[in-house]
Amino acid sequence: MRSTLPSTTQSPPPFPTLPVGGDGRASRAREASPRPARAATDVVNRPLRLAVAEDDPDAREFFGRCLTALGHEVVHSVGTGPELVEACRQDWPDLVVADLLLPGLTGVEAAEALGRERPTAFVLLTGHPEMDLVDRARAAGVLGYLLKPVTEKDLAPAVALAWDQFTRLRALRQEVDELRQSLAERKVIERAKEVVAHRLAVVEGDAYRRLRKYASDRNLKLAAAAQTVLTAEEIFHELERIA
Repeated sequence: MRSTLPSTTQSPPPFPTLPVGGDGRASRAREASPRPARAATDVVNRPLRLAVAEDDPDAREFFGRCLTALGHEVVHSVGTGPELVEACRQDWPDLVVADLLLPGLTGVEAAEALGRERPTAFVLLTGHPEMDLVDRARAAGVLGYLLKPVTEKDLAPAVALAWDQFTRLRALRQEVDELRQSLAERKVIERAKEVVAHRLAVVEGDAYRRLRKYASDRNLKLAAAAQTVLTAEEIFHELERIA
């Protein structure tokens, strides 16, 4: 029977949304057979494409079996950090389950390397909390941290919660980007409106109406039409400086 972590052990790293594996023999976790496969929709809203990185072949095979039993697809199963990075670059997975202390590159270093190229969901596994690496892991965007030995009971909610957090963060980043883009376009339109008002000696309301009519007649976005006006204004300034 699995027991909870003794109160005398070091507190688990600050990833409160994910469960922590209990004490027990690693061999028991590796030898345990996964339960019958459940629909992936019980865990996330679709099956995920996962990468597993673990230097212990038995543990790697165990994680692969468990994740497959949960309805996911393991697209990469590797034993080192560099292999993980290269495999992900060739065929990017939805989520990575990786040992913290991989050979070649640690799980944190792999997360950092991949995160520089695109946001990637990560769950890290370790036998002992390394608090200095935990801080780096959080900065690298790691969303889950499980203490070994890990069972299927640990993996299912860890993957589900990490993916949920990842999709929420991705949606938030997209919303921020859209707001940023909208603000930038608004500034371009305001500047173009001022240019039109000055050039045609009309009030800003009339300048805005004319700008919108110009964009509509040419099937352009208002921001694109405004950028055309600003580009033309720059050309006029250049012409004015020519003797």
